[in-house]
Amino acid sequence: MTVPPSGPVGSTSPSPGTGTTPASSTPPGLTGTAVVGVVGMAVMGRNLARNLARHGHTVALYNRTTARTDEVVAAHGHEGTFVLAPDLASFVDALARPRRVIIMVQAGAGTDAVIDQLVPLLEEGDIVVDGGNAHYTDTRRRERALRAQGLHFVGAGISGGEVGALEGPSIMPGGSVESYAALGPILESIAAEVDGEPCCAHLGPDGAGHFVKMVHNGIEYADMQFIAEAYDLLRGAGLDAEQMAGIFRTWNEGDLDSYLIEVTAEVLSQRDARTGGALVDSIVDAAGQKGTGSWTVQAALELGVPVNAIAESVFARAASSHPELRTAARAALSGPTTGTGSGRSGADREAFVEDVRQTLWSAKVVAYAQGLHLIRVASQTYGWDVDIETVARIWRAGCIIRARLLERIRGEYAANDLVTLLEAPSIRDGLATTQASWRRVVGAAAQAGVPVPGFAAALSYYDTLRAERLPAALIQGQRDYFGAHTYRRVDDDGTFHTRWSADRSEARV
Repeated sequence: MTVPPSGPVGSTSPSPGTGTTPASSTPPGLTGTAVVGVVGMAVMGRNLARNLARHGHTVALYNRTTARTDEVVAAHGHEGTFVLAPDLASFVDALARPRRVIIMVQAGAGTDAVIDQLVPLLEEGDIVVDGGNAHYTDTRRRERALRAQGLHFVGAGISGGEVGALEGPSIMPGGSVESYAALGPILESIAAEVDGEPCCAHLGPDGAGHFVKMVHNGIEYADMQFIAEAYDLLRGAGLDAEQMAGIFRTWNEGDLDSYLIEVTAEVLSQRDARTGGALVDSIVDAAGQKGTGSWTVQAALELGVPVNAIAESVFARAASSHPELRTAARAALSGPTTGTGSGRSGADREAFVEDVRQTLWSAKVVAYAQGLHLIRVASQTYGWDVDIETVARIWRAGCIIRARLLERIRGEYAANDLVTLLEAPSIRDGLATTQASWRRVVGAAAQAGVPVPGFAAALSYYDTLRAERLPAALIQGQRDYFGAHTYRRVDDDGTFHTRWSADRSEARV
């Protein structure tokens, strides 16, 4: 059924009591009229479809429960042109060639089920897009399978939540160059923009797009943990929620300007209608997670890439969600009780607040550095050729981790061939300035017994990378002792083993 901007027209009467349209095929004259189709009318799917329609694209809609598509058109049919399809065959018939199908259903088995139903209806050159939070290995598997059948499969990370899907997300598509030629202009037209540049770009073949989105979410976990630690430290210094909201608003006007800092100020300023106090004080201190942060850490382990600050943010959420563990430990363990605010007032408190601000910026930089390095290594491993400057560019708006810092990161990668973000001139100089505050805060937190796993892990990563020599030499000696795993020498080429259980002479192996 076609629904022009004026609202639903030409639809047949619904079957009694069903609320759905009984049509079984695309009406005459509507075959091939939709330039893109969306499968799945949950919040993200319907908002993405509305975004596409608002930008002048005729959009075919399909949902397993047709009442969902009817609801979308009834409420939003005036926003553009939709073609309602009661079944997948009608949906496919409604699409112009090459057919562009965006799947917005639950990741995993749900996505595979839709693909299995779609593929027999498609023709060579058609494009299937998974816009959900799929694991990149699933995307690589699906891309191989569809490529063998002459179809293009695109794993597209879409960030920004339901508001971003409607008003302009950051979009991270992978897939073939050919698929992006047909799909890219449509996605770019609905993406967020910065200075006229769309926050959407082709990132590489097969799983590149979903890998980048996964790492985006890992950085998001870290950023949120760092902000939570800053909040905890400020609370320990005697500041109430409203005072902290004001501090975060001020921070949002400088180098820390970001969506998550903005959100933090809003949450801290919200009053609880039941108690009259700050809402944050009435929320159970257990954070949930949906898995993408864990996937980031797992991928890093598989690729041998250190992302300890991101990992600690995942583990911090896990620790918060084990009440029996925390209850048992509280009853058994002792520690400092003075808090970070002990003896602080006036100028001393202001100095501490500034130290926390600089620590938050420093740790945030490390999270980006770890995530971007992980993308770099994965790109080399899988042959994706992901451009890191492009990644930073499309994260500048629309997504959850959008921040002023990303413009600086984009510029540094555009101007320099970087192994790590931490060597970029402006970042290196910034950390040289902030590290004294960073060390004071981590030290003060340890003395006061305030957990700052994110801040501490980020600082440890910084010190690990800059160290002239690491204690790994001892570990390798231990490995050779009990397992004959060999070692390399600093003064000679080759591999060596000490005969520990014999005369302890050294042998080249």
